[in-house]
Amino acid sequence: MPVLGTQERPLRVAIVGSGPSGFYTADAILRQNIITKVDLFDKLPVPFGLVRHGVAPDHQKIKNVIKIFEKIAVNPQFSYFGNVTVGKNIGVFELNKYYDAVVFAYGAETDRHLGVRGEDLAGSCTATEFVGWYNGHPDFQDRHFDLSGEVAVIVGNGNVAMDVARILCKTPEELKNTDITQNALDVLAESKIKEVHLFGRRGPVQASFTSPELREMGELSSCYPVVDPKDLQLNESSLKELQDTANAWHKKNYEIMKSYLSIDPQGRKRKFVMHFFRSPVEIMGKGRVQKARFEINALTGDPNKQKVRGTGKFEEIDCGIFFRSVGYSGTRIQGLPFSTEAGIVPNQLGRVVDSEQIFTGWYVAGWIKRGAVGIIGSNKPDAEETVRSLMEDIGHLNPCEIPSSEELLKLLRSREAMVVTFDDWKKIDAAEIQRGVQLGKPREKFARITGMLSAIFNRIHPEKKY
Repeated sequence: MPVLGTQERPLRVAIVGSGPSGFYTADAILRQNIITKVDLFDKLPVPFGLVRHGVAPDHQKIKNVIKIFEKIAVNPQFSYFGNVTVGKNIGVFELNKYYDAVVFAYGAETDRHLGVRGEDLAGSCTATEFVGWYNGHPDFQDRHFDLSGEVAVIVGNGNVAMDVARILCKTPEELKNTDITQNALDVLAESKIKEVHLFGRRGPVQASFTSPELREMGELSSCYPVVDPKDLQLNESSLKELQDTANAWHKKNYEIMKSYLSIDPQGRKRKFVMHFFRSPVEIMGKGRVQKARFEINALTGDPNKQKVRGTGKFEEIDCGIFFRSVGYSGTRIQGLPFSTEAGIVPNQLGRVVDSEQIFTGWYVAGWIKRGAVGIIGSNKPDAEETVRSLMEDIGHLNPCEIPSSEELLKLLRSREAMVVTFDDWKKIDAAEIQRGVQLGKPREKFARITGMLSAIFNRIHPEKKY
């Protein structure tokens, strides 16, 4: 049996998913003191996952992490296999023929449901599809968002909910120099929305958005923030939470919200209204969203352990569109163990398990491992933990039958998969940047797979919508 990780037989690892967790996992493997070969797979032709399709277009600095990923990609022991769907173009068990280990790092692709009546009405949308739409994700370009009403409601108290609110509140002038898609910019320019209402189940101290995102809402050119002073009157447990040094950023959030009370709305045409202690119980309307109903909550319990309790009192708000942003959930890949309840692949320190049985050679990293929590940087230590488990197991791995990426490429091409390399991606990248120059933007993304592939073969037709 060959010794894995040697010059004679490098350790071969496939990583499924090219977002932050995928790249951080690749980096951690390539930095090991053994000989390795890492192939990174993504179902889209373009890499970088949520950095490309999740980070808000007006937050360009956050996307600078891509420069780190590009340095990883130039390692000669690294290859990118874009436009390949694991579970479709190649099965998970088939990967075992070509790789000694497989790390699944494909994130959490769907939104959690509220489970309330009317959630499937027209005009009831998910944050994922809206964010994907304005960020140019191919899966969401046929979505339609009716912004003809004056009131939008968003349920959620995290950064994604805040991103949705901010994009709805900004003027076209504030967005035109970002990498938001031109189609989304055109639709938003026609928006009739005057009020954006954000609802959270708990109080202002427990909200999970971060301070920079909150502060931005008070700095918009044509929108002012509103918070009910009564919502800022805290119970004893919440006051103690603010005194906890571990909650320093919650305290900062609270101070920012208090500063909203003194903002002069003069000259601003839109308003952003924050509501706390509210749980959605029903979305109402004849054929489409017209109104949302909320139960008023109270918090009970010890500091940092408070629970939401309904009071039996309700209120309603008229609205033309409703967004839910209450967390992401992973999706199942055929053949891979999956916990529907938790929305993750069950694992122990990154090792895939099913009913306590460890799947030798299968690992997970990122949101599909731990759930949709943390920021981009959180994926680095998470990936390193998984790679530690992989390195500990290296002597117990089953060496693959066909240790050849070239043979795998032959298989994929025989199945008519048009595999995109990292060099191919750089052609797409250059074409997008050039398209952006013409519009005064950092880039104009190809929002369709056909456009991405056309850029590789220099078959761009300006009259077509990509």
